[in-house]
Amino acid sequence: MVPKDLYAHISDQELLEKFKKDQDNLWLGILLQRYTLLLLGVCMKYLKDEEAAKDAVQQVFLKAITELKKYPVDYIKSWLYTIARNHCLMQLRYKTHVQSVSEEMNIADEVSTGWTASEKEHTLNLLEISIKELNAPQQTCVTLFYLQKKSYHEIVEKTGFSLLQVKSYIQNGKRNLKLLVAQKMKEV
Repeated sequence: MVPKDLYAHISDQELLEKFKKDQDNLWLGILLQRYTLLLLGVCMKYLKDEEAAKDAVQQVFLKAITELKKYPVDYIKSWLYTIARNHCLMQLRYKTHVQSVSEEMNIADEVSTGWTASEKEHTLNLLEISIKELNAPQQTCVTLFYLQKKSYHEIVEKTGFSLLQVKSYIQNGKRNLKLLVAQKMKEV
């Protein structure tokens, strides 16, 4: 850990420039150390759990290490805040998704207690086949969002689609996917 006072005279922007020039993580470490409490506070606000918040801060730091080498960042404080907020929202969305899926599984188990492993596997195979039948943008966005757990922002960066396009492709892709799977199940 670096003493705070030793580098207090160096601005955030100068530390960023030194990091980009030298690729020395020391400069980034000094910079991130300045915002540790802010990030912890942001993560606590969203996650409401100290250990989860600490883990989230570590994930933000790891993302910062990789992303700052690739992209120019002008305002590190707001950039880190945004990364932390998005990470926490993804954690909450994933947690909600897992809970809703498990609730759906419980309901499905009550309704169809006679399902065998082969029937479940067949349904998953139909889903896999149906995803491939979506048009390319829907297939890409649905796969990134639901299977790879990417955020809207990450999908926008990866695909080049606008935010509205990404949301539309996910919504329409999900609806089309349900229709395709239902159609295939009727055919069986």
